[in-house]
Amino acid sequence: MPEERYDGAWPRVAVRKTHKLYIGGAFPRSESGRSYPVASADGEHLANAGMASRKDARDAVAAARKAFPGWAGRTAYNRGQVLYRVAEMMEGRRAQFAAELAAATGAERAEAEQEVSAAIDRWVYYAGWTDKAAQVLGGTNPVSGPFDNRSAPEPTGVVAVLAPQDAPLLGLVSVLAPVVAMGNTAVLAASESAPLPAVALAEVLATSDLPGGVANVLTGRTAELAPPLAAHADVNALDLAGAGELAADLEEAAAQTLKRVLRPDPAVVWSADPGLSRIRPFLETKTVWHPVGI
Repeated sequence: MPEERYDGAWPRVAVRKTHKLYIGGAFPRSESGRSYPVASADGEHLANAGMASRKDARDAVAAARKAFPGWAGRTAYNRGQVLYRVAEMMEGRRAQFAAELAAATGAERAEAEQEVSAAIDRWVYYAGWTDKAAQVLGGTNPVSGPFDNRSAPEPTGVVAVLAPQDAPLLGLVSVLAPVVAMGNTAVLAASESAPLPAVALAEVLATSDLPGGVANVLTGRTAELAPPLAAHADVNALDLAGAGELAADLEEAAAQTLKRVLRPDPAVVWSADPGLSRIRPFLETKTVWHPVGI
């Protein structure tokens, strides 16, 4: 019998995706087995996303803590190389990012492509800061006496990041890239209503040079994921960019373990030049005194 080939004469059944989480360089399902539907701006079903649980959040923190010494110990120049490679791979997936962004926000394709370009440029921007932040934020301090006094910025540690709800790609890159660029590791809670750009970015991170655990991406309910991250004793800092009405409660929970907290700015414009505004909050200044011989 001749081989039958599909010639488009009958409709195909759509292959619906159920996306997973990204923890420790792998793509596990949520330990609860839950997922939730993701719809376009027009209400069309796009895919299912994993609904991370408190246990998944704890696993992500553990992965970030494990990866921190190695990532923070790399040279700033090397971190810049690794992050630039991420930007290269984002450039190769422009069409996917643009399609998912247009579907999520209802933007025109040209507008979505423009935001993708801005997101890639923003990633390159922070990759360039890796070996320059110490020169700007550190240096030799004037002292009175026979001493040499120097200050240098060091990474804070594990940072929990709540991605903006209304800027699922440019806002996402703007809060994640500066954290990892400075040698921190991150646990990111993606936009609840538009998580697919974050999932696509996780796929880029997994196939780039970024070590597993440096950036962990959770999808699901922000109200479920944010409180355990804010209260976790092994999380050193918290970015509340996407916290919304939860911000005050999360800041109170973070205070119990003396976390650094970056409060949400309702007037933020993600397309504006960020400068050092998202770099400074997640750096510690280490000052060393040396006696100077006479």
